[in-house]
Amino acid sequence: MHSAPSPEKIPSPEATAPGQPKVWKVGTLTYTTGGLMVLFLWLLFGDFAWAMRDRSIVGIASWYLSSLKIPNLWFGILMSTFPGGVALVLGPIISYKSDRHRGKWGRRIPFLMATTPIAAFGMIGIAVTPHIAGWLHGLGRADNSLGVRLHQWAGETGLGANLLSALENEMIVAVLCFSVFWAAFEFATIASQSVFGGLINDVVPQALLGRFYALFRAVSLIDGIIFNYWIMGKVPDHFTLILATIGIFYGSAFMWVCLKVKEGDYPPPPPVDPARKSGWKGFVEGVRTYRRECFSHPYYLRVFVLIMTATMCFIPINTFAIPYAKSYGVDMNDYGNRLAFIFTVSLCLAWPLGWLCDRFHPLRVVIVSLVAYLGVMLFGIFGVHDASTYLTAYVLHGIISGCYYTSVASLGQRLFPREKFAQFASAALLFAAPVHMSLAPLVGLLIDHTGNVYRHAFTVGGILVTMSILSFWSVYTRFQKLGGSRDYVAP
Repeated sequence: MHSAPSPEKIPSPEATAPGQPKVWKVGTLTYTTGGLMVLFLWLLFGDFAWAMRDRSIVGIASWYLSSLKIPNLWFGILMSTFPGGVALVLGPIISYKSDRHRGKWGRRIPFLMATTPIAAFGMIGIAVTPHIAGWLHGLGRADNSLGVRLHQWAGETGLGANLLSALENEMIVAVLCFSVFWAAFEFATIASQSVFGGLINDVVPQALLGRFYALFRAVSLIDGIIFNYWIMGKVPDHFTLILATIGIFYGSAFMWVCLKVKEGDYPPPPPVDPARKSGWKGFVEGVRTYRRECFSHPYYLRVFVLIMTATMCFIPINTFAIPYAKSYGVDMNDYGNRLAFIFTVSLCLAWPLGWLCDRFHPLRVVIVSLVAYLGVMLFGIFGVHDASTYLTAYVLHGIISGCYYTSVASLGQRLFPREKFAQFASAALLFAAPVHMSLAPLVGLLIDHTGNVYRHAFTVGGILVTMSILSFWSVYTRFQKLGGSRDYVAP
């Protein structure tokens, strides 16, 4: 195997003789401009399927749970706390294993190929949840032949009787069915999240990461425009058909990309004591190594705090956007059209933001986005009082948060050690997971206890974005001492 290039410096195109095509190198991979374009096309096609999955499932799942009229506390637990809990356990394990895996298909592709069918299964399962829930609900009724036999078997007391009583509550049955498939979907999604970022880190030249992620963002926004403008309004009438179709498309398209994208060779992983290679000792040793490498350096802890607070500040509005809109009587077609407008504006901004990240560093672009978002939160707190002002605040929230997500996309690749990128990316998610798990339910509880005053979502978002702005300066001062945008060396 050949050694990978130094992860700290951003590689430039290899010097070539006059008239010769420009050559890019990433580890043992070598690209001409044409080869790089082919790579980009395959990855962008994969991102189209990935983004269609993400853009659709959150909106559709939110609509379905909202239609069941579940309490805001449970809404927050299912949509935010549960995914955070899965990330807390699964993310570090998968990313640690991926960074150290060496196989015929590379160190990322095997994990993506294993999780993609599970995610597709979860989406298709959620799509048919209303039908499964309706069938199970019918079992608890005493007016059909099977229900009569079940009631006779269960009796009037005991566990069986309690289960049949639960089946008579249509909302409980639907939520339980949804939760089973949602768990499968979140398991696969979270397991693949850091790995997919690691694949990009391993195959895309670092000097182009900002613009590459801008293209990723553009594809994601095109997905959002397509889904929200033409599809979201049809979800109430065609829930099963829409979600099942997207699940099948994602599963087949992303598997195809996994077969087409090739990884290079990697340096051998750090040696492991044979006595601690497997079993409980191996697990404990892996946990110790993970903790030491990711959480013992104050600089990376500062970066984790910045990413945590910045990401958390968007959660209150993102989680409760649809219930908030419904509280003002906003039509779902209207809501979808506003989202399509947000994505259109963000699409126009994606490439310039990517260029700015490559030119000035994503850290500097991130802080501008956060300061602008603080202004949006202040408007939401003091200026929203009806459907029109809510939609205005929501559009501003969507555009500015989109600027943040575009600019932060390549931040980890520019700050974390290259050879252990997936591990550090998962550590950032792990660090934020406890807050991520508790934030949405706490906001939901606050909204419930104040008589459905959804304005508190803006209040919490404003507090969090203020914290992220303060944490930025702590990271930035240390970043400058480590060489700044030109000579940065990851510690």
